[in-house]
Amino acid sequence: MKVHPDITNESSAESLGNYDDAVNKTLLEAEQADVVRRIWKKDASLWKTEAVHQKIITNSMGWLTVPAEMLEVADELRKFAEAVRDAAQFEHVMVCGMGGSSLCPEVLRQTFSRQDGFPELLVLDSTDPDAISNLAAEIDLERCLFVIASKSGTTTEPLAFHRYWYHEVAQRSATPGQSFIAITDPGSQMADTARAEGFRQIFLNQSDIGGRYSALSYFGMTPAALMGLDVKRLLKSAASMANACGETMPMHENPGARLGVIMAECARAGRDKLAIVADDKLSAVGLWVEQLIAESTGKEGNGIVPIVGEPLGPVSEYGDDRLFVSLAVGTLDDRTKSQLKALEDAGHPVVYRTLRDLYELCAEFFLWEFATAFAAWRMGINPFDQPNVQESKDATKALLDVFNREGKLPEQSAIASDGTLTVYADDQIGAGVSASASGSVPAIVRQHLARTKPGDYVAVLAYLEETPEIDAAIQAIRHSLREATRCATTTGYGPRFLHSTGQLHKGGPDSGVFIQLTAPDRTDLRVPGESYSFSVLKEAQAQGDFESLLSHGRRAIRVDLGDDVLSGLRKLKELISSVSG
Repeated sequence: MKVHPDITNESSAESLGNYDDAVNKTLLEAEQADVVRRIWKKDASLWKTEAVHQKIITNSMGWLTVPAEMLEVADELRKFAEAVRDAAQFEHVMVCGMGGSSLCPEVLRQTFSRQDGFPELLVLDSTDPDAISNLAAEIDLERCLFVIASKSGTTTEPLAFHRYWYHEVAQRSATPGQSFIAITDPGSQMADTARAEGFRQIFLNQSDIGGRYSALSYFGMTPAALMGLDVKRLLKSAASMANACGETMPMHENPGARLGVIMAECARAGRDKLAIVADDKLSAVGLWVEQLIAESTGKEGNGIVPIVGEPLGPVSEYGDDRLFVSLAVGTLDDRTKSQLKALEDAGHPVVYRTLRDLYELCAEFFLWEFATAFAAWRMGINPFDQPNVQESKDATKALLDVFNREGKLPEQSAIASDGTLTVYADDQIGAGVSASASGSVPAIVRQHLARTKPGDYVAVLAYLEETPEIDAAIQAIRHSLREATRCATTTGYGPRFLHSTGQLHKGGPDSGVFIQLTAPDRTDLRVPGESYSFSVLKEAQAQGDFESLLSHGRRAIRVDLGDDVLSGLRKLKELISSVSG
């Protein structure tokens, strides 16, 4: 393949310190094992020899050629987007999906913002009824185009979103299907429903692409076109990167192979926390990278833990378990550059990725896909399955079945409450702590954090509405957790993370210490055609997630924040800060 002159290793720099030799040795081994050629030949035996794995892998390699395939339909997407804009007068386009079907559109929405003359892109990937209610208040239902995105066409959340919005539009329009388009695999249940309901358009995606590798397919590029982006320009950057990662590129100059080996060798040496340091223009990219890496590598007790959105701190706050990757458009700001240089000088490996403009974002998507597949080869992992994601789905379904039979979900037993915060935990954390004892909530929080050890990470799992105020409060908690434990921290909003880092939480290494956050919803909305509401669905997902963590022996507590979420978050932060104080 011809290497495009614009996408080269000049966009990457690195300071690997003691890991240089291991990286170079593995690149030589990869060259001798013909790894790059075998990836492009879609050789499933590169990762696994078992038939069950090979079947999954063989049916998951379409991401390699999708940039070129989508370039062939880029003009069609542009014409469709222009026709929608000109004929229907839509003010908003709302992508309704979960995980791989929604994260790329969310990154595009945050990165590019609204384009002049085109509808504003919105993304719904939460079952929180308050979040859905707020979106409903933001849009004019008759001037919103709903994009129902689901690869399988059977994922619970997109189906619930479809039922809710279709029911709402049908009360106002004689032709509600004209306010909907579907992106799904051929032959899926969603494709059949879309035809029956007269959807405006159905985009049938390449079936040999897994959700988290689907950014450059219809799942990512259709919303990009509808919001007015130059899809052809985006895809050309991705195709250029695909060429740069091709078979004819010398191994040491192949950017995808090199990044993949750095990730794998650092993880194998104990630096399994991959900290993404993104500038303001690329702050949303971490969400997508997080899913790709966590869900692809977090299994068989192994995995790379992506750390996204954690502000850089002083060198003294970090152990020897980090690899830092900087993502920036143009020149880094002086403060970040100085902080990363200090980390380099202290012996931490640092990789710098530099984009010339935002339209190179899709090149970065392909690079990370290739690098993750390459890293999985080195780590002996199948990067294309997600066994524990299905486990969480099954746990949610079982709880909803209980609700359908009994009219309520099973109640969890609290082990402590102080009138604001209520704590639920496993038997181990509750042992020796009296629920009626004065200060029992602080005691349990301290006991839980005392279970951390060097090399762990602390994950905050928030089944809450995502708002700027709540996000800021969670970030403050995150900072206090790092101070209190000296561990890496992650955050995620449920149920989004169930289709992302949830795989790593249950299938990856037992290095996670979990704090699940819940609170009563202010409003509730019925899911048409079901006996349960969105609030019940979200509660079932939270309970199922918590039970799944405990079934894997993970260290976890649930903290209910009470009716005033922000007050509850502030109180929890104070408790955590008292541990470090």
